[in-house]
Amino acid sequence: MNTKLFVGNLSFNVTENDLQDLFAQYGTVVEVNLMLDRMSGRPRGFAFVTMETKEAADAATKALNGKDLQGRNLTVNEARPREERPPRSGGGGGGGGYGGGRGQRRY
Repeated sequence: MNTKLFVGNLSFNVTENDLQDLFAQYGTVVEVNLMLDRMSGRPRGFAFVTMETKEAADAATKALNGKDLQGRNLTVNEARPREERPPRSGGGGGGGGYGGGRGQRRY
């Protein structure tokens, strides 16, 4: 059964291929998802790596948690299930666009 790992404290220069190669040393990697910022498209500093077996995931966690990769000590642990969140409603109010300062009227 597949086991998903959370990989944190990544350098912004790490690629999905880097993670694939690193984790493949411990077993078959099913999937690598490097999380990107929606607005800028830049990496967010964490990823999810899915290993084919629990044993491979455990071996990778034991070997790689705290290991240096491109100058950063990795955080590797089993990913927790995603928490249910209430649906987001429309964009929150913005204040109407009137200048913000008090007593700033000019005549």
